[in-house]
Amino acid sequence: MLNLKTPYLGLELKNPIIAGASNLCVDVQNLKKMEEAGAAAIVYKSLFEEQIQMESLQMDLDMQDYNDRNAEMTSLFPDLEHAGPREFLHNLKKARQAVSIPLIASINAVSEGSWTDYARQVQETGVDAIELNFYQGLADASRDGHSIIEAQVRILEQVKQKVNIPVSVKLSPFYTNIIRVVDMMDQAGADGFVLFNRLFQPDINIDLEKHHFPYNLSCPEDMRLPLRYTGALYGEVNASLCPNGGIFSGRDVIALLLAGADAVQVVSTLYKHQIGHIAVMLREMEDWMESKGYADLESFRGKLSRRHIGDPFAYTRAQYIDILMKSEAIFNKYPMR
Repeated sequence: MLNLKTPYLGLELKNPIIAGASNLCVDVQNLKKMEEAGAAAIVYKSLFEEQIQMESLQMDLDMQDYNDRNAEMTSLFPDLEHAGPREFLHNLKKARQAVSIPLIASINAVSEGSWTDYARQVQETGVDAIELNFYQGLADASRDGHSIIEAQVRILEQVKQKVNIPVSVKLSPFYTNIIRVVDMMDQAGADGFVLFNRLFQPDINIDLEKHHFPYNLSCPEDMRLPLRYTGALYGEVNASLCPNGGIFSGRDVIALLLAGADAVQVVSTLYKHQIGHIAVMLREMEDWMESKGYADLESFRGKLSRRHIGDPFAYTRAQYIDILMKSEAIFNKYPMR
């Protein structure tokens, strides 16, 4: 019998497929469907500090709208305050109770103090791990990249001190030296790395002359970037490696395991093929393993990582230069007329 079990963040998962954070995870019924389809774990949709701040500001504005309408009335409403993260925590607790597989909470804060405060409150809901969703948007010119990385490492250390459950870090690919950042966070105690965060980018409708923000699903080619860094990092860090982005099939999962992944996170394929597609991916994995004679994941995990292959340049700039020099390959596929 094939064994698909895999370690991730110190947890033992029944297989390497994790349902990543998305709007799908807000619905408890979807969580149950994910578990039934075979998902080994679920990442609940992120707690965004900016959302809480905007909701709180809007509430204050709404409550003050009728203030001072006459000399005898200074306020129409009693003093109330926004619930803050309490609604999120309530829903997270319901999600924890709805499924038996590991549930991972995702946090995306702004101020340093909020990261640790939210992490402590999230832990109390009973989740199995926390994912720190790190990314830096457009920053002013006065803040250099090194100070941003130092702040993120400091936040990770502080969160690790406040909670006693595993803590992973979800990174964007937009660091000058991702390997160095991962090494720093690995030494700071990160239990895992999710590679990479898929950021929503604005677009412009030139007919309406307005900005809009399309919900673009990932495509299979997007898997190449996390595969590259997974293969380069395998065996070099203590933390778990979890690629994310462009993973649509069981064969995609196999490729990432060959590069050295401990687990993977999937989202776009659940939108495109429905939640039940997880079961299809697991069958594809089993079919491939049977055809190759592999009984478990450890038999081939990292087999094609930088550490284990004979080609020292497979994950480096030298490979990129080599591909560019072989121009006849692309002309053979796309002949010029």
